[in-house]
Order: sequence, then C-alpha cells, then structure tokens
Amino acid sequence: MMNLKNIHIGSMVKAKVEEHEIQISRIIKFFNCSEDEIENMYLQENMDTHKLLRWSKLLGFDFFRIFSGHLMLYAPPAKVNKSIKLGDATLKFRKSVYTEEVKQFILDKITKGEISTMEAIVRYKIPKTTLYKWIKKV
Repeated sequence: MMNLKNIHIGSMVKAKVEEHEIQISRIIKFFNCSEDEIENMYLQENMDTHKLLRWSKLLGFDFFRIFSGHLMLYAPPAKVNKSIKLGDATLKFRKSVYTEEVKQFILDKITKGEISTMEAIVRYKIPKTTLYKWIKKV
C-alpha cells in the first residue's frame, strides 16, 4: 500500500519498474544515462518534475497523482482564492476530484475501524453522499 503522508518517490518508481519487469538496458536508453544514475534516482526522496514526467511516460503511471492525493488528504483548507491567473486563462483547482489511491486510503481507514465515516467526512472534507457512494461500491 502507498504511503500518501510520507512520499519517497524514488522507491515508488523502483517498485513500478520491478512490477512491470522493465529491463535496465531499456531504462538507460530511455534516459540516456548510466546504471548508477538510475540507481541514484531510486534512492531520491524528491525528484525533478521533468524526470518524474519521463518516468510516468515510461511506466505508464501518473506519479503526480500521488502528490495530488497527498494534497487532498493533508493540505490545510485554504481561505484564499484557489485560482491562478496566467495571462487571459485562469486555472482553478478542484478539491472534489478524488484519485483511486485517495479513495482506497480513506476506505481502508474506515474498514479497519481507524476512523468512522463521520470522522472521514469532517477530517477530509468529503461530501457525505460521495463517501456513502464509495462505501456502497465496496
């Protein structure tokens, strides 16, 4: 199970590489670097976004969703405007989009009895109907 509180991205990348059984020669060719450099990436707790994007493409897995899940669960609610203005366009962040990892994390806590459904609703600011739909599907 993924630890969404303390993210060690290098070990998560290594786990996906092992899961997909990707040969080191393919990775070296893809990144155009040495085996030692790849091994060093596995040891990194943090990673450059460009490298992480390349890993996401190579492994077919969105590693950025792990960080999004962390923000949904552990970021304090903001009392400021949650949009960013870029020229004419405005990007709005929606806290109501829950990844499968986040859903599973919360449902596991509820089924293990670590938190009640009401605690989950209050702590993670999940609408009551949304949480009950997740529970019903399980």
